[in-house]
Amino acid sequence: MKIQKTYKAILDASEKNQKLLAVLLDPEKFDLEKTAEFLRRLPSETTHIFVGGSTVPEGQTQELVNAIKLHTSRPVVLFPGDVSQISKNADALLFLSLFSGANPEYLVHQQIKAVPLLRSIDLEVIPTGYILVDGGNDSAVSVVTKTHPISQSEPGRIVDTAVAAELTGKKLIYLEAGSGALTPVRAEIISAVKKELQIPLIVGGGIRTKEQLKAAYEAGADMVVMGTAFETN
Repeated sequence: MKIQKTYKAILDASEKNQKLLAVLLDPEKFDLEKTAEFLRRLPSETTHIFVGGSTVPEGQTQELVNAIKLHTSRPVVLFPGDVSQISKNADALLFLSLFSGANPEYLVHQQIKAVPLLRSIDLEVIPTGYILVDGGNDSAVSVVTKTHPISQSEPGRIVDTAVAAELTGKKLIYLEAGSGALTPVRAEIISAVKKELQIPLIVGGGIRTKEQLKAAYEAGADMVVMGTAFETN
Protein backbone atom coordinates (compact mmCIF):
# COMPACT_ATOMS: atom_id res chain seq x y z
CA MET A 1 0.00 0.00 0.00
CA LYS A 2 1.20 3.52 -0.83
CA ILE A 3 2.43 6.16 1.57
CA GLN A 4 -0.25 8.65 2.57
CA LYS A 5 0.42 11.31 -0.10
CA THR A 6 -3.23 12.14 -0.82
CA TYR A 7 -4.19 12.17 2.83
CA LYS A 8 -1.22 14.37 3.75
CA ALA A 9 -2.36 16.93 1.17
CA ILE A 10 -5.88 16.94 2.63
CA LEU A 11 -4.52 17.25 6.16
CA ASP A 12 -2.18 20.10 5.18
CA ALA A 13 -5.04 21.95 3.47
CA SER A 14 -7.21 21.53 6.58
CA GLU A 15 -4.50 22.91 8.85
CA LYS A 16 -4.09 25.93 6.53
CA ASN A 17 -7.87 26.39 6.17
CA GLN A 18 -7.61 25.84 2.42
CA LYS A 19 -10.93 24.49 1.20
CA LEU A 20 -11.11 21.50 -1.14
CA LEU A 21 -13.73 20.53 -3.71
CA ALA A 22 -14.26 16.98 -4.94
CA VAL A 23 -16.50 16.06 -7.85
CA LEU A 24 -18.07 12.61 -7.50
CA LEU A 25 -18.60 10.51 -10.62
CA ASP A 26 -20.77 7.39 -10.51
CA PRO A 27 -19.44 4.85 -13.07
CA GLU A 28 -22.96 3.48 -13.55
CA LYS A 29 -24.32 6.88 -14.62
CA PHE A 30 -21.33 8.47 -16.34
CA ASP A 31 -20.74 8.39 -20.11
CA LEU A 32 -17.10 7.39 -20.64
CA GLU A 33 -17.02 8.98 -24.09
CA LYS A 34 -17.57 12.39 -22.49
CA THR A 35 -14.76 12.10 -19.93
CA ALA A 36 -12.32 14.53 -21.54
CA GLU A 37 -15.00 17.15 -22.22
CA PHE A 38 -16.47 16.80 -18.74
CA LEU A 39 -13.12 17.24 -17.01
CA ARG A 40 -12.28 20.30 -19.11
CA ARG A 41 -15.51 21.98 -17.99
CA LEU A 42 -15.05 21.42 -14.27
CA PRO A 43 -14.63 24.52 -12.09
CA SER A 44 -11.01 25.53 -11.65
CA GLU A 45 -11.32 25.12 -7.88
CA THR A 46 -11.94 21.37 -8.25
CA THR A 47 -9.14 19.62 -6.37
CA HIS A 48 -10.14 15.94 -6.40
CA ILE A 49 -12.15 13.48 -8.46
CA PHE A 50 -14.09 10.90 -6.47
CA VAL A 51 -15.25 7.72 -8.21
CA GLY A 52 -17.92 5.40 -6.84
CA GLY A 53 -21.56 4.59 -6.33
CA SER A 54 -23.89 2.45 -4.29
CA THR A 55 -24.43 -0.07 -7.10
CA VAL A 56 -21.81 -0.33 -9.84
CA PRO A 57 -21.38 -3.34 -12.18
CA GLU A 58 -17.98 -4.99 -11.83
CA GLY A 59 -15.34 -3.49 -14.10
CA GLN A 60 -16.97 -0.11 -14.66
CA THR A 61 -15.02 1.57 -11.87
CA GLN A 62 -11.71 0.48 -13.38
CA GLU A 63 -12.77 1.75 -16.83
CA LEU A 64 -13.76 5.15 -15.50
CA VAL A 65 -10.62 5.55 -13.39
CA ASN A 66 -8.46 4.74 -16.41
CA ALA A 67 -10.35 7.25 -18.56
CA ILE A 68 -10.05 10.01 -15.95
CA LYS A 69 -6.32 9.44 -15.45
CA LEU A 70 -5.76 10.09 -19.16
CA HIS A 71 -7.16 13.60 -18.93
CA THR A 72 -6.35 15.08 -15.51
CA SER A 73 -3.58 15.31 -12.96
CA ARG A 74 -6.04 15.75 -10.10
CA PRO A 75 -5.99 12.92 -7.53
CA VAL A 76 -8.55 10.21 -8.28
CA VAL A 77 -10.01 8.88 -5.04
CA LEU A 78 -12.21 5.81 -4.77
CA PHE A 79 -15.51 6.20 -2.90
CA PRO A 80 -16.68 2.59 -3.16
CA GLY A 81 -20.02 1.04 -2.41
CA ASP A 82 -18.35 -2.33 -1.88
CA VAL A 83 -15.10 -4.23 -2.40
CA SER A 84 -15.80 -4.86 -6.11
CA GLN A 85 -15.29 -1.13 -6.81
CA ILE A 86 -11.61 -1.02 -5.85
CA SER A 87 -9.30 -0.03 -8.70
CA LYS A 88 -5.52 -0.38 -8.49
CA ASN A 89 -5.01 2.61 -10.80
CA ALA A 90 -6.64 5.16 -8.50
CA ASP A 91 -4.51 7.42 -6.33
CA ALA A 92 -6.27 6.63 -3.06
CA LEU A 93 -9.15 4.75 -1.49
CA LEU A 94 -11.55 6.05 1.14
CA PHE A 95 -11.69 2.94 3.33
CA LEU A 96 -15.24 3.57 4.48
CA SER A 97 -16.81 2.28 7.68
CA LEU A 98 -20.50 3.12 8.00
CA PHE A 99 -20.85 4.31 11.60
CA SER A 100 -24.42 5.56 11.34
CA GLY A 101 -26.00 2.17 10.75
CA ALA A 102 -26.20 -1.10 12.61
CA ASN A 103 -25.22 -3.31 9.68
CA PRO A 104 -21.84 -4.98 10.37
CA GLU A 105 -21.44 -5.76 6.66
CA TYR A 106 -20.63 -2.10 5.99
CA LEU A 107 -18.97 -1.37 9.31
CA VAL A 108 -16.29 -4.06 9.08
CA HIS A 109 -17.13 -7.09 6.90
CA GLN A 110 -16.60 -5.39 3.52
CA GLN A 111 -13.32 -4.04 4.85
CA ILE A 112 -12.13 -7.52 5.79
CA LYS A 113 -13.09 -8.80 2.33
CA ALA A 114 -10.97 -6.06 0.77
CA VAL A 115 -7.75 -6.92 2.59
CA PRO A 116 -6.47 -9.68 0.25
CA LEU A 117 -6.81 -7.34 -2.73
CA LEU A 118 -5.32 -4.34 -0.93
CA ARG A 119 -2.40 -6.44 0.18
CA SER A 120 -1.55 -7.18 -3.45
CA ILE A 121 -1.80 -3.68 -4.97
CA ASP A 122 -0.07 -0.34 -4.50
CA LEU A 123 -3.00 1.82 -3.39
CA GLU A 124 -3.11 4.51 -0.70
CA VAL A 125 -5.76 3.60 1.88
CA ILE A 126 -7.41 6.32 4.01
CA PRO A 127 -9.51 5.04 6.96
CA THR A 128 -12.73 7.05 6.86
CA GLY A 129 -15.68 7.25 9.22
CA TYR A 130 -18.80 7.45 7.04
CA ILE A 131 -21.95 8.91 8.58
CA LEU A 132 -25.25 8.97 6.72
CA VAL A 133 -27.46 11.92 7.66
CA ASP A 134 -31.10 12.25 6.64
CA GLY A 135 -31.31 14.35 3.49
CA GLY A 136 -35.07 14.15 3.13
CA ASN A 137 -35.23 11.27 0.67
CA ASP A 138 -34.58 7.53 0.51
CA SER A 139 -30.92 7.54 -0.48
CA ALA A 140 -29.29 4.72 -2.40
CA VAL A 141 -26.83 4.27 0.46
CA SER A 142 -29.66 3.68 2.91
CA VAL A 143 -31.39 1.20 0.59
CA VAL A 144 -28.24 -0.79 -0.25
CA THR A 145 -26.87 -0.93 3.29
CA LYS A 146 -30.30 -1.51 4.85
CA THR A 147 -29.57 1.16 7.44
CA HIS A 148 -31.32 4.32 8.54
CA PRO A 149 -29.68 7.75 8.38
CA ILE A 150 -29.36 9.86 11.51
CA SER A 151 -32.00 12.58 11.67
CA GLN A 152 -30.75 16.16 11.45
CA SER A 153 -32.95 16.82 14.47
CA GLU A 154 -30.38 14.80 16.50
CA PRO A 155 -27.21 16.90 16.15
CA GLY A 156 -25.79 15.53 19.40
CA ARG A 157 -25.98 11.98 18.09
CA ILE A 158 -24.29 13.00 14.85
CA VAL A 159 -21.48 14.69 16.77
CA ASP A 160 -21.01 11.71 19.09
CA THR A 161 -20.94 9.32 16.14
CA ALA A 162 -18.26 11.39 14.42
CA VAL A 163 -16.14 11.56 17.56
CA ALA A 164 -16.52 7.80 18.09
CA ALA A 165 -15.24 7.23 14.55
CA GLU A 166 -12.23 9.45 15.20
CA LEU A 167 -11.48 7.71 18.49
CA THR A 168 -11.38 4.34 16.70
CA GLY A 169 -8.58 5.69 14.51
CA LYS A 170 -10.32 7.03 11.41
CA LYS A 171 -8.35 9.76 9.61
CA LEU A 172 -11.31 11.44 7.91
CA ILE A 173 -14.96 11.96 8.78
CA TYR A 174 -17.47 12.04 5.92
CA LEU A 175 -20.93 13.48 6.63
CA GLU A 176 -23.21 12.32 3.82
CA ALA A 177 -26.79 13.42 3.15
CA GLY A 178 -27.01 10.98 0.24
CA SER A 179 -27.00 11.31 -3.52
CA GLY A 180 -29.77 13.61 -4.70
CA ALA A 181 -30.58 14.70 -1.15
CA LEU A 182 -33.35 17.25 -0.88
CA THR A 183 -31.65 18.85 2.12
CA PRO A 184 -27.85 19.09 2.60
CA VAL A 185 -26.29 18.64 6.02
CA ARG A 186 -27.23 21.78 7.94
CA ALA A 187 -24.53 24.35 8.64
CA GLU A 188 -25.01 24.16 12.42
CA ILE A 189 -24.44 20.39 12.33
CA ILE A 190 -21.28 20.77 10.25
CA SER A 191 -20.04 23.40 12.70
CA ALA A 192 -20.84 21.29 15.76
CA VAL A 193 -19.05 18.25 14.34
CA LYS A 194 -16.02 20.24 13.20
CA LYS A 195 -15.56 21.78 16.66
CA GLU A 196 -15.20 18.29 18.18
CA LEU A 197 -12.78 16.84 15.62
CA GLN A 198 -9.00 16.84 15.30
CA ILE A 199 -9.15 15.36 11.78
CA PRO A 200 -10.44 16.74 8.44
CA LEU A 201 -14.17 16.81 7.74
CA ILE A 202 -15.75 15.98 4.37
CA VAL A 203 -19.36 16.93 3.64
CA GLY A 204 -21.49 15.79 0.70
CA GLY A 205 -25.01 15.17 -0.51
CA GLY A 206 -27.55 17.70 -1.78
CA ILE A 207 -25.05 20.52 -2.35
CA ARG A 208 -25.93 21.97 -5.75
CA THR A 209 -25.37 25.73 -5.62
CA LYS A 210 -22.50 28.11 -4.90
CA GLU A 211 -24.44 29.39 -1.92
CA GLN A 212 -24.74 25.89 -0.43
CA LEU A 213 -21.07 25.25 -1.14
CA LYS A 214 -20.06 28.49 0.60
CA ALA A 215 -22.29 27.71 3.58
CA ALA A 216 -20.69 24.28 4.05
CA TYR A 217 -17.20 25.78 3.90
CA GLU A 218 -18.03 28.58 6.32
CA ALA A 219 -19.51 26.05 8.75
CA GLY A 220 -16.24 24.13 8.83
CA ALA A 221 -16.18 21.56 6.02
CA ASP A 222 -12.60 21.00 4.85
CA MET A 223 -13.76 19.30 1.67
CA VAL A 224 -17.14 19.41 -0.05
CA VAL A 225 -18.24 16.67 -2.44
CA MET A 226 -20.62 17.52 -5.28
CA GLY A 227 -22.03 14.91 -7.64
CA THR A 228 -25.63 15.21 -8.81
CA ALA A 229 -25.17 18.90 -9.67
CA PHE A 230 -22.56 17.97 -12.24
CA GLU A 231 -24.19 14.76 -13.48
CA THR A 232 -27.34 16.65 -14.43
CA ASN A 233 -25.59 19.67 -15.96
